[in-house]
Amino acid sequence: MTRPTPAPTPAPTPPAPDTAPPEAPVPEAPHPWAPTRARLRDGARAAAVPLAAWLLALGGLGAWAATGHAGSPARLTVTGARMYVPGPGVPETAAFFRVTNSGGARDRLLAVTSTAVDGDVSLSRHRMTERGAAYRDEATSLPVPAGGTLDMSPLTADVTVPASPRWRVGDRVPFTLRFEYGGRVDVVAEVVRPGDG
Repeated sequence: MTRPTPAPTPAPTPPAPDTAPPEAPVPEAPHPWAPTRARLRDGARAAAVPLAAWLLALGGLGAWAATGHAGSPARLTVTGARMYVPGPGVPETAAFFRVTNSGGARDRLLAVTSTAVDGDVSLSRHRMTERGAAYRDEATSLPVPAGGTLDMSPLTADVTVPASPRWRVGDRVPFTLRFEYGGRVDVVAEVVRPGDG
Protein backbone atom coordinates (compact mmCIF):
# COMPACT_ATOMS: atom_id res chain seq x y z
CA MET A 1 0.00 0.00 0.00
CA THR A 2 1.25 3.30 -0.87
CA ARG A 3 0.92 6.21 1.19
CA PRO A 4 -0.52 9.29 -0.24
CA THR A 5 1.90 12.18 -0.74
CA PRO A 6 1.20 15.17 1.43
CA ALA A 7 0.22 18.34 -0.28
CA PRO A 8 2.91 21.01 -0.42
CA THR A 9 2.66 23.74 2.19
CA PRO A 10 2.01 27.08 0.63
CA ALA A 11 4.78 29.69 1.03
CA PRO A 12 3.95 32.47 3.46
CA THR A 13 2.74 35.53 1.77
CA PRO A 14 4.78 38.67 2.33
CA PRO A 15 3.05 41.48 4.16
CA ALA A 16 1.46 44.11 2.09
CA PRO A 17 3.85 46.95 1.30
CA ASP A 18 3.47 50.08 3.44
CA THR A 19 2.26 52.97 1.52
CA ALA A 20 4.01 55.60 3.79
CA PRO A 21 7.62 56.56 2.91
CA PRO A 22 10.26 55.37 5.39
CA GLU A 23 11.12 57.82 8.23
CA ALA A 24 14.48 59.59 8.17
CA PRO A 25 16.75 58.73 11.15
CA VAL A 26 16.64 61.36 13.93
CA PRO A 27 20.18 62.62 14.76
CA GLU A 28 21.11 62.23 18.40
CA ALA A 29 21.52 65.46 20.41
CA PRO A 30 25.15 66.13 21.26
CA HIS A 31 26.16 65.19 24.79
CA PRO A 32 26.14 68.35 26.97
CA TRP A 33 29.89 67.92 27.74
CA ALA A 34 31.03 66.96 24.27
CA PRO A 35 34.33 68.72 23.48
CA THR A 36 33.86 71.35 20.84
CA ARG A 37 36.46 73.87 19.69
CA ALA A 38 34.73 76.70 21.52
CA ARG A 39 34.53 74.70 24.74
CA LEU A 40 38.18 73.67 24.52
CA ARG A 41 39.27 77.27 23.84
CA ASP A 42 37.19 78.63 26.76
CA GLY A 43 38.52 75.90 29.05
CA ALA A 44 42.12 76.70 28.11
CA ARG A 45 41.55 80.41 28.81
CA ALA A 46 39.96 79.66 32.18
CA ALA A 47 42.88 77.44 33.19
CA ALA A 48 45.57 79.88 32.01
CA VAL A 49 45.17 82.43 34.85
CA PRO A 50 45.36 79.98 37.80
CA LEU A 51 48.19 78.13 36.06
CA ALA A 52 50.16 81.36 35.56
CA ALA A 53 49.58 82.34 39.21
CA TRP A 54 50.74 78.93 40.37
CA LEU A 55 53.89 79.10 38.22
CA LEU A 56 54.65 82.61 39.51
CA ALA A 57 54.23 81.52 43.14
CA LEU A 58 56.37 78.45 42.54
CA GLY A 59 59.09 80.56 40.93
CA GLY A 60 59.04 83.05 43.83
CA LEU A 61 59.23 80.25 46.37
CA GLY A 62 62.11 78.69 44.45
CA ALA A 63 64.02 81.97 44.43
CA TRP A 64 63.33 82.47 48.16
CA ALA A 65 64.59 78.96 48.89
CA ALA A 66 67.64 79.40 46.64
CA THR A 67 68.74 82.44 48.64
CA GLY A 68 68.62 80.39 51.84
CA HIS A 69 65.54 81.94 53.42
CA ALA A 70 63.03 79.12 53.13
CA GLY A 71 62.39 77.67 56.52
CA SER A 72 65.43 79.35 58.04
CA PRO A 73 65.05 80.51 61.63
CA ALA A 74 65.61 84.07 62.79
CA ARG A 75 69.32 84.95 62.65
CA LEU A 76 69.85 87.99 64.84
CA THR A 77 72.74 90.44 64.99
CA VAL A 78 72.78 93.35 67.46
CA THR A 79 74.86 96.42 66.61
CA GLY A 80 74.86 100.14 67.38
CA ALA A 81 74.37 99.65 71.13
CA ARG A 82 74.40 103.04 72.86
CA MET A 83 72.87 104.63 75.93
CA TYR A 84 72.33 108.31 76.71
CA VAL A 85 74.27 109.70 79.62
CA PRO A 86 71.67 110.61 82.26
CA GLY A 87 71.12 114.28 83.04
CA PRO A 88 71.48 115.51 86.64
CA GLY A 89 68.48 114.48 88.73
CA VAL A 90 66.85 112.56 85.84
CA PRO A 91 65.59 109.15 87.06
CA GLU A 92 65.69 107.38 83.68
CA THR A 93 67.67 107.28 80.49
CA ALA A 94 67.32 105.45 77.16
CA ALA A 95 69.36 102.76 75.45
CA PHE A 96 69.15 101.96 71.74
CA PHE A 97 70.04 98.88 69.71
CA ARG A 98 69.94 97.95 66.03
CA VAL A 99 68.67 94.37 65.68
CA THR A 100 69.11 92.87 62.20
CA ASN A 101 67.33 89.62 61.31
CA SER A 102 68.94 87.92 58.30
CA GLY A 103 66.80 84.80 58.77
CA GLY A 104 63.55 83.77 57.15
CA ALA A 105 61.37 83.89 60.29
CA ARG A 106 60.23 86.87 62.32
CA ASP A 107 61.15 87.24 65.97
CA ARG A 108 60.30 89.50 68.90
CA LEU A 109 62.43 91.25 71.47
CA LEU A 110 60.79 90.28 74.76
CA ALA A 111 63.02 91.79 77.42
CA VAL A 112 66.31 93.53 78.14
CA THR A 113 68.28 93.16 81.37
CA SER A 114 71.57 94.46 82.70
CA THR A 115 73.74 93.47 85.66
CA ALA A 116 74.97 97.09 85.83
CA VAL A 117 71.49 98.53 86.42
CA ASP A 118 69.63 98.89 89.70
CA GLY A 119 65.93 98.41 88.96
CA ASP A 120 63.80 97.19 86.07
CA VAL A 121 64.62 97.85 82.44
CA SER A 122 61.60 98.16 80.12
CA LEU A 123 60.81 98.30 76.41
CA SER A 124 59.16 101.48 75.12
CA ARG A 125 57.60 102.85 71.96
CA HIS A 126 57.43 106.54 71.17
CA ARG A 127 53.98 107.89 70.36
CA MET A 128 52.54 111.26 69.43
CA THR A 129 49.40 112.88 70.84
CA GLU A 130 46.84 114.57 68.59
CA ARG A 131 48.46 117.90 69.50
CA GLY A 132 51.91 116.69 68.40
CA ALA A 133 53.45 116.03 71.82
CA ALA A 134 55.64 112.96 72.16
CA TYR A 135 55.22 110.45 74.95
CA ARG A 136 56.62 107.06 75.89
CA ASP A 137 54.36 104.00 75.79
CA GLU A 138 55.61 100.86 77.54
CA ALA A 139 55.70 97.80 75.26
CA THR A 140 55.58 94.11 76.15
CA SER A 141 57.65 93.24 73.06
CA LEU A 142 59.11 94.78 69.91
CA PRO A 143 58.86 93.01 66.52
CA VAL A 144 61.92 92.04 64.48
CA PRO A 145 60.70 91.25 60.93
CA ALA A 146 62.12 88.39 58.87
CA GLY A 147 64.86 89.77 56.65
CA GLY A 148 64.44 93.16 58.31
CA THR A 149 65.63 95.38 61.13
CA LEU A 150 64.41 96.74 64.45
CA ASP A 151 66.24 100.07 64.51
CA MET A 152 65.69 101.79 67.85
CA SER A 153 65.91 105.57 67.99
CA PRO A 154 64.43 108.48 69.96
CA LEU A 155 61.64 108.57 67.35
CA THR A 156 60.70 104.86 67.25
CA ALA A 157 61.45 102.60 70.20
CA ASP A 158 63.99 102.30 72.98
CA VAL A 159 64.91 100.55 76.18
CA THR A 160 64.11 102.63 79.27
CA VAL A 161 66.86 102.26 81.87
CA PRO A 162 66.92 103.50 85.48
CA ALA A 163 69.70 106.13 85.56
CA SER A 164 72.87 105.85 87.59
CA PRO A 165 74.77 108.99 88.62
CA ARG A 166 78.08 107.16 88.20
CA TRP A 167 77.76 106.77 84.38
CA ARG A 168 79.92 109.07 82.27
CA VAL A 169 80.33 109.54 78.52
CA GLY A 170 82.46 106.69 77.16
CA ASP A 171 81.47 104.17 79.85
CA ARG A 172 80.43 100.74 78.65
CA VAL A 173 77.32 99.08 80.10
CA PRO A 174 76.50 95.37 79.51
CA PHE A 175 73.00 94.36 78.39
CA THR A 176 71.29 91.05 77.61
CA LEU A 177 68.55 91.09 74.99
CA ARG A 178 66.08 88.17 75.14
CA PHE A 179 64.21 87.16 72.00
CA GLU A 180 61.22 84.88 71.56
CA TYR A 181 63.00 82.50 69.19
CA GLY A 182 66.57 83.80 68.95
CA GLY A 183 67.31 83.30 72.64
CA ARG A 184 69.63 85.72 74.39
CA VAL A 185 72.19 88.07 72.90
CA ASP A 186 74.78 89.82 75.08
CA VAL A 187 75.96 93.27 74.01
CA VAL A 188 77.79 96.23 75.49
CA ALA A 189 76.35 99.73 75.03
CA GLU A 190 78.53 102.82 75.03
CA VAL A 191 77.32 105.80 77.07
CA VAL A 192 76.96 108.81 74.73
CA ARG A 193 75.56 112.35 74.91
CA PRO A 194 72.01 112.72 73.54
CA GLY A 195 72.28 113.47 69.85
CA ASP A 196 75.61 111.63 69.46
CA GLY A 197 75.73 108.29 67.68
